[in-house]
Amino acid sequence: MVDLHTHTTFSDGVLIPSELARRAQVKGIKFLAITDHGDFSNMPIIVPALVRVCQKINALSLGITLIPGIEITHVPPPYIAEAVHLARELGAKIVVVHGETVVEPVAPGTNKAAIEAGVDVLAHPGLISPEDVALAAETGVYLEVSGRKGHSFTNGHVVALAKKYGAKLVFNTDSHVPSDLMDHSMAKRVIMGAGLSEEEAEEIINNGYLLAKKIIQGGV
Repeated sequence: MVDLHTHTTFSDGVLIPSELARRAQVKGIKFLAITDHGDFSNMPIIVPALVRVCQKINALSLGITLIPGIEITHVPPPYIAEAVHLARELGAKIVVVHGETVVEPVAPGTNKAAIEAGVDVLAHPGLISPEDVALAAETGVYLEVSGRKGHSFTNGHVVALAKKYGAKLVFNTDSHVPSDLMDHSMAKRVIMGAGLSEEEAEEIINNGYLLAKKIIQGGV
């Protein structure tokens, strides 16, 4: 199992990175990205700290690989590309953008700006437009199938358009508390609940492995 969107006490999660890593390891997660909420105010603090802790834990070869990242959150669309550049400059190996979920007042245009900025994953993109899904397919940006309460309301919409336009999908839990973490079996059920077959669900889970390995090969 792979989870490329999680949170710790560096933002609104309840676990410190080491505890999150241990709990994820017990769930059978092999690759875990820590992607706390960030903007220009806190990224210079969060990202370098996550880089350090991920390096420390990875050096122990515990059977789980941590990936330091960020979830750029509620940054006005005109500044998203700049924020993505800063995050990568600070050492984020995976950059997620907080998409236009239907349960938060995310600024319109965030989905498009994130895709144009070349993020790795557009999280919970809500009622994303066909045009933006087609753009994600063209640019290789992954669209998230979310395990998070509320954000998951539009999984069916995201999945249907992704299938139509050939966009890549990845499943993440967006974990904030221990009970949010999911093993392979539960993740598959959530994906199938969005209207996909068991085989398609397995393919989406495998996409997480492919993306994680691509990121690792780039150097964590």
